[in-house]
Amino acid sequence: MSAAIAALVLVAVGVDFGASVYAEYQLSRAVRRATDLRADPFVAILGFPFLPQARRDHYTEVEIKAPAVEQPMIGKSMLEATMHSVDLTEATWRFRPDAPIPVARLESRIIIGSVHLGRYLGIRDLMVEAPPAETNDNTGGTTESGISSSHGLVFTGTPAGFGKRVSVAVDLSIGGEDHSTLVITPTGILTGPDTADQTVPEEQRAAVLTAFRGSLPQQRLPFGLIPTSQGARGSDVIIEGIADGMTVTLPEFRQR
Repeated sequence: MSAAIAALVLVAVGVDFGASVYAEYQLSRAVRRATDLRADPFVAILGFPFLPQARRDHYTEVEIKAPAVEQPMIGKSMLEATMHSVDLTEATWRFRPDAPIPVARLESRIIIGSVHLGRYLGIRDLMVEAPPAETNDNTGGTTESGISSSHGLVFTGTPAGFGKRVSVAVDLSIGGEDHSTLVITPTGILTGPDTADQTVPEEQRAAVLTAFRGSLPQQRLPFGLIPTSQGARGSDVIIEGIADGMTVTLPEFRQR
């Protein structure tokens, strides 16, 4: 009897897993069609078991990650969204593109790789790191998704006209009337451990700092959220927005 029960459990788990994979595929295709992406984004419907969630038209958590999306000014970036407590009453498990989707909490992110940011700034070998105080502890950042604070990031690279790798302390902020401009403000030259440890003569300091200064407009978060934090994770710069009680549609994932 125990063997029969175990077999039934395995079959049930297999059916549930297969259903979740198919639902994720349907959502991935729906997001691609609704936003004109060039490839299917990664989608995960979290929570086990899946089938009771589908029958209730309510998902516990959904993740959408679209890499290498063409982004104004920067070239390409990754778009991410995490939806908590997702009401599928109107959209259904197939996610009809124009149907309203109420969510209890919505997180969205733009992830800008250091390579693309370096090209924009004119620093081809740019490397981005979290503030030293945060990379030296075990918190993994200051937000739930592991994003550092926005002050004192370490940008390292070779600015034009200087010829040597330099480490600079940088603050990130959001500006612009529509809160879509990433502002990069260098605050000083860094030397010592875990930096390029390169001093800069006083007469060249202003020019070197200016090379790391930038303003990156048109960085609109998925689903149109207003940024609530910006910082580093790994060697990426991340803009993140978090809001409660939102109602969205799939085309809004990619802002134009």
